[in-house]
Amino acid sequence: MDFARIIEFTGNHPVLVLAFFATLGALLFNEARRRISNTPALGPMDATRLSNRENAVFLDVREDGEYNGGHIPQAIHIPYRQLSERITELGRFKNTPVIAYCRTGTRSSGVGGILKKHGFESVYNLGGGITAWQSANLPVTKK
Repeated sequence: MDFARIIEFTGNHPVLVLAFFATLGALLFNEARRRISNTPALGPMDATRLSNRENAVFLDVREDGEYNGGHIPQAIHIPYRQLSERITELGRFKNTPVIAYCRTGTRSSGVGGILKKHGFESVYNLGGGITAWQSANLPVTKK
């Protein structure tokens, strides 16, 4: 494909080209944010092992409606937007591993930086979020 055809395609389909670059930008932004946060990601099975062996705490940072639709049993729920102002609710878990999760693991990837600034020692992100958890047929509750 030569350069002239690319220019022609771009001129004929500006919305499609814009959508492509917007999607590419969003993907790159999320990947950069994930790498900068230095929060290790755990799969559902590793998260379960950490919970069983070290009494890790699950932190659900989804919105109320998402949480009420089903969450990991005994998860602490603090929506991501409220985390900074409600951080004191987690104070007793500073020396306990915390596994943050959202629907897909994107929102929760930024939680590690916030918690580490407040003295939390061990923070993880549930890779794939509650979606991966459910795909692994692990328990979810609405209580």
